[in-house]
Amino acid sequence: MPKRLVLAAGLLSLSAFAQDSLPDGPEKHTVATVCSSCHELSRVTNSGNDRAGWLNVVSMMRNAGAPLQPDQVAPVADYLAAHFPPRPRPQAVILPGPATVDIHEWDVPTPGSRPHDPLATSDGALWYTGQMANVLGRRDPKTGVIREYKLPEHSGPHGLTADGQGNIWYTANFAGYIGELDPKTGAVKKYPMPDPAARDPHTLVFDPSGILWFTVQNADRLGRLDPKSGEIRLVELPTHSLPYGIAIDPVGIPFFVEFGSNKVGRIDPETMAVHDYTLPDPQSRPRRIAITDDGAVWYTDYAKGRLGRLDPKDGSVKEFASPGGPTSNPYGITAIGKVLWYSESNVTPNTLVRFDSVTGHFQSWKIPSGGGVVRNMMARGTGELALACSGVNKVALVEIR
Repeated sequence: MPKRLVLAAGLLSLSAFAQDSLPDGPEKHTVATVCSSCHELSRVTNSGNDRAGWLNVVSMMRNAGAPLQPDQVAPVADYLAAHFPPRPRPQAVILPGPATVDIHEWDVPTPGSRPHDPLATSDGALWYTGQMANVLGRRDPKTGVIREYKLPEHSGPHGLTADGQGNIWYTANFAGYIGELDPKTGAVKKYPMPDPAARDPHTLVFDPSGILWFTVQNADRLGRLDPKSGEIRLVELPTHSLPYGIAIDPVGIPFFVEFGSNKVGRIDPETMAVHDYTLPDPQSRPRRIAITDDGAVWYTDYAKGRLGRLDPKDGSVKEFASPGGPTSNPYGITAIGKVLWYSESNVTPNTLVRFDSVTGHFQSWKIPSGGGVVRNMMARGTGELALACSGVNKVALVEIR
């Protein structure tokens, strides 16, 4: 049998098998055929969303290349919402406290963009990576208009930061390079990974000397990029530990968390030697990291619902139960002075949490849109936080009063 006929027969067989696991409905065949062509159908049947959530998911899949016409998006979302509604999640726990915040949210222009990382620049602009739309977005603080910068190929922009000249740097998580965007011209300069195995650069941050540090999650590598020479150096971690968030301490030392294990790592800026700190609970999975001005390293323990503090001087660890409980999935985090701000991504609605490391007091607020998973956040000065709300296609600024 010719190869094309064999392939067609295989797809028809796969589609027929997939349809057996779906409820009857007018879009059953479309869902079975389109969704199962890219991934296992269990990713659909094990999920749950309201109609707005499914519209966002279906739009993301179209952005990733799913063969759906624009007029098919709404009917497919209706079918999925009817048969796979939201799954029960813990209710948000709202705690009072001394701070007052105003949370402002805006829709990003392209449906299904999946805003991943935010960036609040010194000119007042709010940037974000539109991972599935393959864009960087910038909200103008004066006009409120969001401009999208289209990126080369299907880059899957993920991490985001800026240099001292106002250029915007991002990790091309789907295409294995670091990108530098000139906001004035829209031109992009690419810095490809020197090792093809380092295919998924993840989170990036500048140290005080202007060196760019980044994690490469599934390839278990850390990277160092010198913007002056363009040289990239990579170091491979000894175990499969999925390096994730990364931050720089007050004296310029990069620290990172290892989401595939119960470890926090430190890398020597000169030798690139890595030192690991093992957390006391083997089930801990630190996902994001922040460093307070006293040099303490803080992490969100996604798996156990805790906020953790590591003292790099002696390796001691102290952990605090997050207000939403052990299944609250704490995620994006940042620090202002000695105050930690982070999100809980598995409570309804998602929350913004404040923790005063001096008093040990928690305070929390509901994110108005529900949040849709705040994967990262950053502070601008002492009075604002930037958030990207992936699942609801929004970006946000939090004014702290």
